[in-house]
Amino acid sequence: MDLLRRPLTRRSFLQTTAGVAGAAALAGALPRRLLAQSPAAAAALQITSPTPTAVSAATVLVRDVVDFQLHGDFPWNGGSVTFRLHEGWVDGQPVHFIRTDASDPAFAEQEGLVFVPLLAAAKTKEGAVGRLFLFEGGAEGQMPVLSTAPGYEDFTPLLHVHLVTLAADAELLDSASAVDEAAAAGTATVAETGIVVNYPTVAWPGGELPVDTEVTGALSGGPLLSAPDLDAMTVTFKLHQCYPGTWYIVTDTSAVPMAPMMNIQGSPGTAGLAEVGAASTVTVFGNGLTGPGAMGFQPAVFREASGEPSWSPLWDHFTAVWKVPTAATLITSQAELDALVASGAIELFVGTPDTGGQGFVVNCPAPITAPNDFAVTA
Repeated sequence: MDLLRRPLTRRSFLQTTAGVAGAAALAGALPRRLLAQSPAAAAALQITSPTPTAVSAATVLVRDVVDFQLHGDFPWNGGSVTFRLHEGWVDGQPVHFIRTDASDPAFAEQEGLVFVPLLAAAKTKEGAVGRLFLFEGGAEGQMPVLSTAPGYEDFTPLLHVHLVTLAADAELLDSASAVDEAAAAGTATVAETGIVVNYPTVAWPGGELPVDTEVTGALSGGPLLSAPDLDAMTVTFKLHQCYPGTWYIVTDTSAVPMAPMMNIQGSPGTAGLAEVGAASTVTVFGNGLTGPGAMGFQPAVFREASGEPSWSPLWDHFTAVWKVPTAATLITSQAELDALVASGAIELFVGTPDTGGQGFVVNCPAPITAPNDFAVTA
């Protein structure tokens, strides 16, 4: 996939004449340049799940998953997944997050996370990784400390794990600066582990991920099906399905200006992670067969399956556009897609057709694998 790539920034987004249309495309509408390529005849066939995959055929990859459904009782063809929530502090305020991925195999196994070797590459990019402090010893009630959260200029869901050892009579530390001060004073010992984790934030000071109350599309409304339950310490996400066999959630994107229209959070720190090898290629579809995908067409195609060593929850976003939408077929693998691009039947765009070659990353952890159940129906 040898296309010119430029990172999508706020300035470049605003300078793109169809920037708003490109953002709307990811919220379920079509970019203007695709409207003429999508005659009504193309909508005669659609992608559905006439024989849904049984829950018994699914594999749970993340131990913090407490419940899931591959298909829910709502208009959109998708499911739900409920995670255990975790609480910590950021600058003295409570923050709630889920845990999905880790760059270290031993830590991933210990904590029940997906092992993602590519996450380690994020440390080579300045600003891509925040800090997570986990404590041994210390005062009663000591919680993990995060250095960043949504709304911060340096926000990223990727965190470098630091282990902090405290005396039993130590004071509570509720911010990264407090940990740094304790380390400087000799009352805390901080050890860098080299481990990078993907811990998407769900609720933070002054905000939380939005809830989709109608569930009519992949990105409409928000990524949650209900508000975070801070008593039960659980949260339920919409569960999406793409090829091959990957069932995922959506939490944040490096395309900060587009994030509100995608109903997720902007994560400026994740910009450029494809260039350092921390992201995986994913292709969404901008026209063709109607379906439950991000743009309202067929589901996305991943180059790798979730859980494979070359897979990452950080999606390097491409968009495929059929030259003749009425000729569209259901594409189920990267090999099929590559062949159609090579034949000229499909045009491929970095980002979306309206971002002018400017790429972006979307954080889409995959807690479940299961056989795909899509089919083309009239």
